[in-house]
Amino acid sequence: MRIIGAGLPRTATLTQKVALEMLGFDPCYHMVNVLGDLSKTPRWQEALEGNSNWDEIFRNFQATVDWPGAFFYRDLMEHYPEARVLLSVRDGDAWERSMGETIWGIFYGDMLIHDLSTAWSRVDPQWASYIWLMKEMWQKSGLLGAEDDGAGSGKMARAMERYNQEVISAVPPERLLVWSPGDGWGPLCDFLGVAVPEVPLPHINDTKQFGDRIVDAAVDALNRWREQEVRVGAHP
Repeated sequence: MRIIGAGLPRTATLTQKVALEMLGFDPCYHMVNVLGDLSKTPRWQEALEGNSNWDEIFRNFQATVDWPGAFFYRDLMEHYPEARVLLSVRDGDAWERSMGETIWGIFYGDMLIHDLSTAWSRVDPQWASYIWLMKEMWQKSGLLGAEDDGAGSGKMARAMERYNQEVISAVPPERLLVWSPGDGWGPLCDFLGVAVPEVPLPHINDTKQFGDRIVDAAVDALNRWREQEVRVGAHP
């Protein structure tokens, strides 16, 4: 493990994953690794309970960004003392709005992704386990507003600013880069000691793409469940 991403979700972490892999830190762990194989969820539940096996979780990975890895950045710093820490940042109000339309929306929002995720949890124990894990992590972090504290309250934006300052205080300056995609390749490449690519920094995972992925995956899961129900009903 050479790079530990401490930045919160919705701070262009998928852009970071792709960028780091382009720079040679390949593969880079990200929430998409969990979503792509929900059987990995119990490993993170164990970590949340204090029974982590970082070398097993991150076997063959050179970097990690986004949650669940970023949630444990302090533990990972200690376990991988040579690794550098990347804190991705974003304007607090913009982050709160993005959270309201995505992650907070899944848990509490009066929106389609919430409805479909809830239905998906009813028919897929692995998705239900994943949602439980995410809720536990957000509640422990104190960052996610409750049902009455969605986008517009300012609570999440203030919590994000506090979190960023905690990271800056916790990480030795020589190990830390505070960065956003708007800073471009230069600071990131200087920090990592690699050449600047001749291609633009990628931009990935806007809010619409997040919602589309949840909707598509939930509909697929519900269709599979319904097809199974029909087959069972036809062949008692």
